[in-house]
Amino acid sequence: MSKWLQSGRRRDMCVLLSAAEDGELRGQQLKSRLESHYDGRIDPKSFYGSLSALVEAGFVEERTEGIHDVYRLTDEGERRVQDHYEWLRGCLESDASSETVDS
Repeated sequence: MSKWLQSGRRRDMCVLLSAAEDGELRGQQLKSRLESHYDGRIDPKSFYGSLSALVEAGFVEERTEGIHDVYRLTDEGERRVQDHYEWLRGCLESDASSETVDS
């Protein structure tokens, strides 16, 4: 798999959008969930810069709903999250099976 994002934060944002109940989140909801996961505050300029980069790269789409910006993964963004999940799962399963052999 080619390198799809250079930032773990961006990957985590995509994962949170993928896991959202209706597939989308307001910007502030996404920021709050990410801060909760990281157990710390994220500078709004940095957060929205990362989010804009995801939109520009075509992994996330943005729309306005009233006064809120709402974000959701594009099909390409969802595919990349699923590919990354499969890669992680393969690594963890491989690691678990090698531990069984080593024991």
